[in-house]
Amino acid sequence: MSAGEAGPVKGGGTKPFDLEGDGRMPEPCTPTIGIVDHGMGNRRSVEKALERVGARVALTADHDALRAADGLVVPGVGAFAAAMRAMRELGLDELVAERAAQGTPVLGLCLGMQLLFESSTELGGDRGLGLLPGEVVALEAPGLKVPHIGWNEVAFTHEAPLLEGLGRSAAFYHVHSFVAVAADDGDVLGRGDYGGPFVSIVGRGDVYGVQFHPEKSSAAGLRLLANFTAVSARVAA
Repeated sequence: MSAGEAGPVKGGGTKPFDLEGDGRMPEPCTPTIGIVDHGMGNRRSVEKALERVGARVALTADHDALRAADGLVVPGVGAFAAAMRAMRELGLDELVAERAAQGTPVLGLCLGMQLLFESSTELGGDRGLGLLPGEVVALEAPGLKVPHIGWNEVAFTHEAPLLEGLGRSAAFYHVHSFVAVAADDGDVLGRGDYGGPFVSIVGRGDVYGVQFHPEKSSAAGLRLLANFTAVSARVAA
């Protein structure tokens, strides 16, 4: 088994990924990642992927459990306004903002990344969590099918802990018809290209977002989730 892969250990579960890049395993640490369960998205698939890279996972909408987590993942599939409505009804919008303000690492996946921004124009528009400045607009890809579905190479534009060990670019599985327009180009960590460049990875401090599904993106996606788990462990230490 090559470095970076997860393997079985006694008692079940998996070994965390080798984050050192030279065959050495990180110091023992099992952070808890809270998956914010607002009812929309591949929550179970994300849960299994995080467990595979060595995290303890709490898939929940319970505020106390999410406040106790070392890092938060905001998943999402579907419409922006519907997801934000569910977040508000459960009080999860304020909880995620509260934890981010406290320095807790946050990772938005697909629609969950879009929710991190201030607003979206989708279906008449709605406001988002406002953790990152910018808005979400329709993907423009002249001559190509929308939604954009499939693997797309993402070129990394800035170094970040989330991208450790991934080189200068990697392919990830995308499913989307809207894209984020970051107000600050310094928040853009990676761009894909589909009829033109689009923002695929963002980050400001320990708040990150990816337009793709890392849980469906093979080794590169698992590596990214392992990196986020490591970020959460370091912040919690």
